[in-house]
Amino acid sequence: MTSLQKSHGKTRKLAVAGMLSAISIILGLTPLGIIPVGPLNATIMHLPVIIGAVLEGPVVGLIIGAIFGVFSLYRASVGGSVLAPLFLNPVVSVLPRLLIGPCAYYVFKGFSKLTNKRALQVGAAAVAGTLTNTVGVMGFIYILYAQRYAALMELDVDTVGWTILSASALNGIPECIIAVIVTVAVVLAVWNLGGRAKKRAARKD
Repeated sequence: MTSLQKSHGKTRKLAVAGMLSAISIILGLTPLGIIPVGPLNATIMHLPVIIGAVLEGPVVGLIIGAIFGVFSLYRASVGGSVLAPLFLNPVVSVLPRLLIGPCAYYVFKGFSKLTNKRALQVGAAAVAGTLTNTVGVMGFIYILYAQRYAALMELDVDTVGWTILSASALNGIPECIIAVIVTVAVVLAVWNLGGRAKKRAARKD
């Protein structure tokens, strides 16, 4: 790889990271990104994280995931949800969001070795990234705050596990479906545009 190609690659990574980070910030500052659903929040803020990771690698995904985590922590600090106190712990609000990008990227790379169908590769990454977010957040809540969760939700402690599992499925399944549809559409569109641009450049040369 020439120095010019390396420079172009770095510039592209910065551009993609900047654009998707801006989208994440907009989602975080508006009701579109984190949508209250009962005591929990449904979200589409993981989508730019997954898209960035698939297009430009785990570091870009990590950066955008950090923005997601910071907004989650901020939302918790201003309240608005009965479970907000639990999200004041960065292990719950930030750490799972940092892992979305790397997990999505490495699942994408793994599926790239198993199949040449791009939609399947990207779809698998979208599911992995979404589950990393949902399972990570709810899993840490269960591990760290099972009793407090029961108190906040006015539940019997013995039912916390099933309640968290049900809530994860209620939010996680629709989020997975949306993530697959949006991520596959966006990533394939970007790749197609990139392929056309390379062909035009080759013709000019």
